[in-house]
Amino acid sequence: MTFDQRDPAFIADPYPAFAALREAGEVHHHEQMGVAVAVSHAACSAVLRHRSLGRIWSDVKPVEQFMAFNLLHRNSLLENEPPTHTRLRRLVAAAFGRGHVERLRPWVADLADRLVDELVAEIKDQGQADLLAHVAAPLPVEVIAELLGVPQQDRHLLQPWSNAIVKMYEYGLPAPQQEAAERAATEFVAYLRELVALRRVSPGTDLVSDLVAVTDTDGARLTEDELVATAVLLLMAGHEATVNVIGNGVYALMQHRSQWERLSPEIMPTAVEELIRYDSPLQLFERTATERVEIAGHVVEPGEKIAALLGAAARDPLVFENPDVLDVGREKNQHLGFGMGIHYCLGAPLARIEVEAALSSLHRKLPGAVLAEEPNRRAEFVIRGLHSLPLGTD
Repeated sequence: MTFDQRDPAFIADPYPAFAALREAGEVHHHEQMGVAVAVSHAACSAVLRHRSLGRIWSDVKPVEQFMAFNLLHRNSLLENEPPTHTRLRRLVAAAFGRGHVERLRPWVADLADRLVDELVAEIKDQGQADLLAHVAAPLPVEVIAELLGVPQQDRHLLQPWSNAIVKMYEYGLPAPQQEAAERAATEFVAYLRELVALRRVSPGTDLVSDLVAVTDTDGARLTEDELVATAVLLLMAGHEATVNVIGNGVYALMQHRSQWERLSPEIMPTAVEELIRYDSPLQLFERTATERVEIAGHVVEPGEKIAALLGAAARDPLVFENPDVLDVGREKNQHLGFGMGIHYCLGAPLARIEVEAALSSLHRKLPGAVLAEEPNRRAEFVIRGLHSLPLGTD
């Protein structure tokens, strides 16, 4: 008993299926995906934290057809374990820790206000406007571009690259979309090599300049491939997570009017965490066993994979009171949306600032927001989101 991740009814609302799985057991083998899935909060936490379950990258085959995609992941912080992960994370965290997130906080708030103003103007003019097109999608791209120091005239390139590459994380992706992902990866790598070369001779106050300059205690630096992979990871993780938290979250708030009306500056931090929990933008995260591991009675042999089903963990009644209820004031909220253990999301503080800025601005400038029509949901399962979210006003 599992689920069909391609079934439109499941994509629309996977949570009843997750509840049935949790009732039946904490770990299940999913035949279609060829991987065991942990569905309880405890089992998912164990998968994310166990030191013998790692992110062990295996090149996509045939290797010669996916050179750029494999390069990005082979050198990624997310796809490596200690000691490589330890070195990469220390260097990236050192560059990140130079005040970049706090430097951007007022800039992000101002950007959110400008984008929401455009949304409101379109609603006044046309009667409705798409939240994703006007706010949720451009906001994280602009923020990551500003963080990396991407020139304004090139920023339109980033979102299409990210959108194409992340399709590769889905199961059973058709060949044309695989080819599009590799083309996007190739173009992105070439672009970032040029940007890194520029920052070597002309450093600025951006993160790429700091990543170029940062050294470890033994004088080691990031290689160019690691620099490029880090920049791409920041865009893809930062963009995809944030756009879908905002989209899924505002959709949930429109369906639960009392929660939208509860929003205030004081409650906003807990509201952000609750939106991440309630409809997780990342539903599944894989690990590979490096030695024999047992999770909730399920044995994972070396080389086998097990996935934490984050959307199922987020609705576990053993951890969350009334888990199927949206509660923007929820205090006890141990969601796994940013991961856990050594791979805990390095960009979590920035993501929280972005979501809070967008939500605050929208609630302040468009308090009477309503759904103009039912949104168009993306067909993918692993990365859960919407194609559009048309809003109007009452």
